[in-house]
Amino acid sequence: MTKRDVKRYYPTPALEKGLDILELFAGTPEGLTVSEAARRLNRTVSEIFRMILCLEQRGYLAQSPNKERYHLTLRLFRLAQEHPPTKRLVTEALPIMHWLSHELRQSCHLGIIDGGHVVILAQVDSPESTGFYVKMGSKVDLMHAATGHVILAHLSEDARERAVDEWRSETKKRKPVDLDEHLAKILARGHERRASYEVAGVVNISFPVLNVQGQAIAGLTVPFVKRIEDTIGVAEVVRSLREASRRISEAMGATPQAKLAAKPRATRKKPRPLPSEASKDIPVA
Repeated sequence: MTKRDVKRYYPTPALEKGLDILELFAGTPEGLTVSEAARRLNRTVSEIFRMILCLEQRGYLAQSPNKERYHLTLRLFRLAQEHPPTKRLVTEALPIMHWLSHELRQSCHLGIIDGGHVVILAQVDSPESTGFYVKMGSKVDLMHAATGHVILAHLSEDARERAVDEWRSETKKRKPVDLDEHLAKILARGHERRASYEVAGVVNISFPVLNVQGQAIAGLTVPFVKRIEDTIGVAEVVRSLREASRRISEAMGATPQAKLAAKPRATRKKPRPLPSEASKDIPVA
């Protein structure tokens, strides 16, 4: 520590204690009891208990169902979404989303998990005069969104359980009995593809956007609507959407090891480049 650093350092025991607790819980996915946390931090149970109660009241920690252990909530995650990296995600994603929309003649949207919902951060209309789109800024129930399912499938087990717990807490509903099996299938094939939960005739196809750790930070979705004279089908949507999500993931720092599983390069059709002068989006009817 330099002389300048020493001058700028002012001890703040309460803040340091709170940060120590958050960092400890962040590195302990299985959660901790109060006594375990006190022992690991070499502090008394009473002082740790007061701090944990404060962090619980502020929404950073939550008790397990049996009331014995505490674990981190997703509040820190939501705070991170308000940080500039979220703006960077949208900035990096939008040009690729415009390319995707013109490539497929379909709309697309980018969403993240926020509590018990999926929030749409960005959306690009189809260049066609008819189609379907999800309004930017809208919120959809986590269990009724392909975007939410593909994110859940590409999270660590602990992060996924916390997200589902928050959904249960907000909605007061039970976890779907087939959820784990469904998410396992999504993870195996690398994307979600199923009929819309809310609109007949729409097939939602969704790929995850990954970070450097290979964890999903968002979901990129095309609500596919088959037009009578369309030559583009589901296979083409999957191929181009995989490429788009890979590009956004790379822009957000995903390493080769974290990239989405894809078909061998020789079997994949090379997507057309983004037109140099993309036509202006036409509002969907």
